Amino acid sequence: MVSHAHQGTTSSALARLSVNVARLVGIGPHGYAHLPGMAPQHLNDDLCRTPAATAIRIAELTTVQAPWTEMSVLLARESGIGTLGVWDYLITSAPTPLEGIRDAAAYFATVADPLTDGMRITEDGERVTISHLNRADIAHEAACGIRGYALGLYQRRLGEAAGRRLVPLHVSLAAKAPARHEVLVELYGTRRIEFEAPASSITFRAADLDSPTPHAQPGLSAVLRRHAEQSLASAVPLHDWPALFRTALGSAHDEGAPTLSSVARRMSISARTLQRRLEEHGTTWSEEVETVRRDLIARLLHDTDLSVDSVAARSGYADARALRRAVRRWYGTTPAALRRAGRGANTQAGV
Repeated sequence: MVSHAHQGTTSSALARLSVNVARLVGIGPHGYAHLPGMAPQHLNDDLCRTPAATAIRIAELTTVQAPWTEMSVLLARESGIGTLGVWDYLITSAPTPLEGIRDAAAYFATVADPLTDGMRITEDGERVTISHLNRADIAHEAACGIRGYALGLYQRRLGEAAGRRLVPLHVSLAAKAPARHEVLVELYGTRRIEFEAPASSITFRAADLDSPTPHAQPGLSAVLRRHAEQSLASAVPLHDWPALFRTALGSAHDEGAPTLSSVARRMSISARTLQRRLEEHGTTWSEEVETVRRDLIARLLHDTDLSVDSVAARSGYADARALRRAVRRWYGTTPAALRRAGRGANTQAGV
């Protein structure tokens, strides 16, 4: 279910976690509120996927204020069960922790950027190694912090699935060796930590991951896998500025007649900046509003039995006459004919 559309984005849940940790190290909203995807209606909407560049920038800001090792520990500490949505429960609800981490690897894109990050599970007799695959520069402070966090997160979720703390046999980090790393020893529960390794991985005894999950429920894993697929299918990747703007405009339109200033506030920019950005992308406020109205009207005519007067009111037109003029201009036909055509298409498609 992962598509090219998801590449270059992360879940809004992961973005919220990053913002929370940034605040803990003293970074105020002024440091990140202007970044793409940080407007409240995007950040708090689980359907929206935040640009990966935004997540990276927040991580960079965090490692300016704190060592990457502290960032790893804070992210892991703040990642209570449910923080990352369905991905968390894929691990903790499977029949065994091992089956859960396999599902988590298969649906890692529900959390991370599938273009740059992934998971790999290697089973070798009495050992199971979980690798975090990340294509960023090995020496980059933010990348080091993310890799350290990822392994701590896997360990925490597996322990929650097993119902007890799991101590790894070995931890390898594709990260530069810090001056001090006691916080990582505490995070992982072992001193067997290798730095500047070719890849980041954490290794457990197979017996620890093969034991039954205490609270597993038959059939629940299949339900969660379907939910993960649906989450990816319905996600709104905020790849670029036009996508961010149109998401904000659509949200504002759902709540009433949108104005330039109200949408600008949603995007945490000024109305003048919004107008300038629209011009830079070859469009205007009136053109974008008309597109939203056109799509809404077609949807209401095709999918509901609302009268033309009601459709006009819901889409921001003064009356049915104004709506009819707009439909004639867009489609060269009447609302009634457009409704019949849309329902005929749905019938042929088996909808």
